[in-house]
Amino acid sequence: QVQLVESGGGLVQAGGSLRLSCAASGRTFSVYAMGWFRQAPGKEREFVAAITLSGGSTYYADSVKGRFTISRDKAKNTEYLQMNSLKPEDTAVYYCAAKYGSSLYVPYDYWGPGTQVTVSS
Repeated sequence: QVQLVESGGGLVQAGGSLRLSCAASGRTFSVYAMGWFRQAPGKEREFVAAITLSGGSTYYADSVKGRFTISRDKAKNTEYLQMNSLKPEDTAVYYCAAKYGSSLYVPYDYWGPGTQVTVSS
C-alpha cells in the first residue's frame, strides 16, 4: 500500500505560478508511475500529467502542455507539478495518484486526498 499526501495548493491570480508536491510513503519500491488529476465543480475528474518512475517518461494533457511540468525526486519519494501561466479554468481540486501496474493502460490504484487550486481572474 502507498500513502499519498498533496501540498502546495492555494489562491493565485491569473498568469501566476504554483508548485504542487506529493509525498509518497509505505510500499513505494514497486510503484510504476505517479500522476496528477484534477476535478473542477460540475465536471468529471480529468488527467493532467504523469511520469514513470523507472525511465522518467512524462505525459501531459493537451490543455496544460507548455505550462505545467511534472517531475520527481527519488530520494524524497516526492513528485511535483510546476504550474505556470495559470488560468481561471485551471481551478480545481488536484489529486496525486500512483499505480503498481507496469503499463500505461493500467488504472491508478492509489490516490491522495487532494489539494485545492483556485485561480482568480
